[in-house]
Amino acid sequence: RGPCGGEVHDGLACIRRTDRSSERLIGKDRLTPAVFYKGMRKMWLIYAAGSAVFAALTSVLAKIGIDGVNSNLATAIRTFVVLIMAWGIVFLTGGQHGIGEIGKKSWLFLILSGLATGASWLCYYRAIQIGQVSKVVPIDKLSVVITLILSFVLLHEQFTWKSGVGAFLITVGTLIMAWP
Repeated sequence: RGPCGGEVHDGLACIRRTDRSSERLIGKDRLTPAVFYKGMRKMWLIYAAGSAVFAALTSVLAKIGIDGVNSNLATAIRTFVVLIMAWGIVFLTGGQHGIGEIGKKSWLFLILSGLATGASWLCYYRAIQIGQVSKVVPIDKLSVVITLILSFVLLHEQFTWKSGVGAFLITVGTLIMAWP
């Protein structure tokens, strides 16, 4: 029994499982899934801002912590901490119940994503160990441009003039910040 008594908690609201659907409960107010998710659409911005702040902290804290430590070992330590934290959140919110429902395609792409993350972290930690964080981070953030291109090509997402101008400005900004 978590913070919702007999109901499941997904980290945002209590969920009462029924045969037809899930009812989301916040306090005494009952919200249908459609109303609940309509309000959650803007939450991505808060999470994105949090991601940016924590990523910035990660870079600075890692540079301080990696001094005199093998970069691969530092990455492994960081990964262990992330692993414990992620699984802690999964169990705290009751998310472990959905593991059996994950399909083969999702498993494949989650594993591939994990391998890409690991490779990225190994490269990143080595780069900040031997280089300046103020030069490494802008180059690392070229991932935004690469992601835009990949999302257009592989996911068939819309590539607008705003995306093009933004990608161009990020690239130019990266060159300006990272150029010796």
